[in-house]
Order: sequence, then C-alpha cells, then structure tokens
Amino acid sequence: MDDSILLRYNRQIMMTEFGIEGQQRIIDANVLVVGLGGLGSAVTMYLAGSGIGHLVLNDFDQVDLSNLQRQIVHTSQSVGISKVESATQTLTALNPEIKITGIDRKMSDKALYDQVALADVVVDATDNFDIRFALNEASVATRTPLVSGAAIRMDGQFAVYRPDLEDSPCFRCLYAPEDEPVERCSETGVLGSVCGTIGALQATEVLKIIAGVGTSAHGKLFLYDASRLEWQEVRIQKDKQCPVCCSLISTAKVFG
Repeated sequence: MDDSILLRYNRQIMMTEFGIEGQQRIIDANVLVVGLGGLGSAVTMYLAGSGIGHLVLNDFDQVDLSNLQRQIVHTSQSVGISKVESATQTLTALNPEIKITGIDRKMSDKALYDQVALADVVVDATDNFDIRFALNEASVATRTPLVSGAAIRMDGQFAVYRPDLEDSPCFRCLYAPEDEPVERCSETGVLGSVCGTIGALQATEVLKIIAGVGTSAHGKLFLYDASRLEWQEVRIQKDKQCPVCCSLISTAKVFG
C-alpha cells in the first residue's frame, strides 16, 4: 500500500482486528450489491468508503424524486437517470481508488449465477421477492455468503446466510414464495433513516466476513423496531426439507 492508501484507510487499519492484512483483504474483495434503493444506498457508500476493491452494482430502475428521502446515494441531479449510473457517479466521487461495475438490467438466472460466483459476498438490498429467491439459489449453489436486509415503515430486519459454513440455513429455510409481503414501502411508507440503519449493519457484516473478524451473524434473524428502539433476535433453524440448500438438484440443472 502506498501512503495515500494507508492514510485513507488509517482508522480501519488502526484497529487490531483489521490491521493491514484485513484492509488488504477488503481491497482485494469483490462484492455484488443487488438493489440501489434505501438499503443499497447505505451499503454501497460504506463499502466504497471502506475500500472494497470491486463493487458490482445491479439495479434496473431510474431515480425518482420520491426516492431521495431515503436513497442517499442519489441526488436531485440524478432524477431520471438509471440508479446504477447515479450510484456509480456518487461512489466514484467518494472513493476513486475502487473499481465499480454497473449492471442496469434485470439479470437472467444464469447471469445472476455468474455474478454471484465471482463475488466474495453478495448483498441482497432489493424488495423484489423473485430476485431474492434467485439470489439465494445462486448463493447456495456457489457457497457464497449472502447478507440480506429489508425495511418498511419504522421496522427493519437483516440476516446473514453462510452456505460456505456447515449447517447454515438459507433464505428459503425462512421464507417460501407464498410469504411475499403484501405491503411495500411505496404503499405504506418507510422512515429513511431505518433504511440507513439496516444498510449500515449489512455493510458491517460484509466487512466482517471479508476481513475475517468478529462473530458471524449467520443463523439468526435480527428485527428492529425503531418506534420503540427495540431489537429482537430470532434463531433460524436449517430446514431439512428445504428445496434449495437440502436439495439434490445439481447446479447444472438449475443454471445451465
């Protein structure tokens, strides 16, 4: 690392848990972030600032004025352009040292699988249930850690799925397709700062996984009630009948 890199990441390197070796792992990492809304905004800004060497950003929406209350990676000047382009501009200005690859389309299952296979960690920051399930399947098939979050009104939740670890549950162990929420923030609203809280926690878990520090949060669902400032922790059990992580269907059959 040259002096400018050492200075930029000095506050992380100073921590004994990270040090230069941990920071180098962060710089060498490839992270896929799917969704550049309220959660993805916070996630990407903290990951870019922390020095993730390669961020792959995926969204197929454009910036709308109503997004700006919570989607802080976008600006008023971004209204009408793709969220991928807007986020790339902001994150490049924040940290020109990192590489950013933008994918501004909905990926096929095969394309999604290929991107997940290249990633060290995947961030699920989308509110699209179909994409969540596809991400989970690709995560399990490639044994890539998945950090998932959600927020609505003044409530948030996040969970870490570690298919690279034995007996870790997956997203499908917790949710079935029929569990898709009937309410969305476009209909019921969401407090912007709640998105920031959950997104920041997602970013923290990504950095912990990559640097190999702290205790992994996998196997638990964390529920946040901002109105009461309360947290709940729910243990997630691996479903022995899970059609994804306990299935014998080969990767080739699913993604080939």
